Amino acid sequence: MPRSIGLAHIIRHDDGTSTGVWGLYTLQSAFQPIFAFKEGKLSLAAFEGLIRPFRDGEPQSPSTFFSTCPASDRLHIEALTRTLHLLNAGACLPQDASIFVNFDPSVFTERTVADSALREMRLVLHESGIDPSRVVCEVTEQRSASQETLHSFVAALRANGFRIAVDDYGADDSDIHRIQELKPDIVKFDALWITQLMESGAGFALLTSMVKSFEAQGIRTVFEGIEESWQLELAEKSGASMVQGFVLARPELAPTSFRVFDKSRQARAASVDTTAPAASPGPQPARPAKAFGRKGAT
Repeated sequence: MPRSIGLAHIIRHDDGTSTGVWGLYTLQSAFQPIFAFKEGKLSLAAFEGLIRPFRDGEPQSPSTFFSTCPASDRLHIEALTRTLHLLNAGACLPQDASIFVNFDPSVFTERTVADSALREMRLVLHESGIDPSRVVCEVTEQRSASQETLHSFVAALRANGFRIAVDDYGADDSDIHRIQELKPDIVKFDALWITQLMESGAGFALLTSMVKSFEAQGIRTVFEGIEESWQLELAEKSGASMVQGFVLARPELAPTSFRVFDKSRQARAASVDTTAPAASPGPQPARPAKAFGRKGAT
C-alpha cells in the first residue's frame, strides 16, 4: 500500500473539515456519540466514525457504495475512511472524547499490509493532533485472510497506544473465539441481538450475565442500536458500560455541533472571563421514565 494513500484522496475545506473522493463518489464523515453510565447519569464518552457516500450531490447508502468497489480497492478505501474520520475528529470533536474507527480483518492478507496501515495511522494522527490513546480500533465481523497477520497487527496497534474493540458481538461461536483471540478492551454488542434478549426475562438475565463476565475480565461493553427509552433503562440495569443509539443522539455530518461537549474548551473560556456564568456542558440526553421491557414482554 503506498504511503499516505488516504491523504492522497482527501480534499480540505476552509472550516477545517475534510471530504474524500473515490471515483464518482464524495465521502463524508458522520459521527455518532457514545455515552457512558456514571453515578446514575449519562456522560459523553466517545464517537463512532461512520462513512456517508454521495454521488452527484445525492446521498447513497454505504452498502451501495461498497458494492460498487472492486475487492482490490477495499484496502485503499479502508485507509481513506479512517483517514477521513481522524482528520475530521481532530477538527470538530471534543478533545477528550475517544474515537471509534473500523478495521476490516479481511484486508489484512500479509504483514506488509498491516505495517503500512499502522504507518498511515501514525501519519494521520500526527496531522490531526490526536493522541493514540483516544483511538479505539473496531475489528469487524469479517474473517481475516490471515489470522496470524491480524493478531500481529492488533498487537502492534495495542503496543502503539491504541485500544481494541470487537464489533457486532452476538450469539455465534465465532464471536466468542474473537474475544479469546484478540483480548479486546471493549466489546460492542450487536443491536438486533440486544433487542431480542431484552424482550424476555430469561434473555435479559443472559445479557446481564455476559456483561458481568466481561466486566470481570476488565472488558468494557457498549450496547449499540438503542432506539427506545425502555431499552436504555434495561441497558443501565444490565450493568453495560456504554450505550449508543437514536434515543440519545443521531449521527451528524462533519462539521458537527458536538463541540459543545468539549470540556477543555469550556475550561479555557471560563479562565478568560471568571465573571461570566459557567459554560453549559451542552445538551444532556433525556432520561426515560422507569419502565422495563417492551409492553407485553415477559
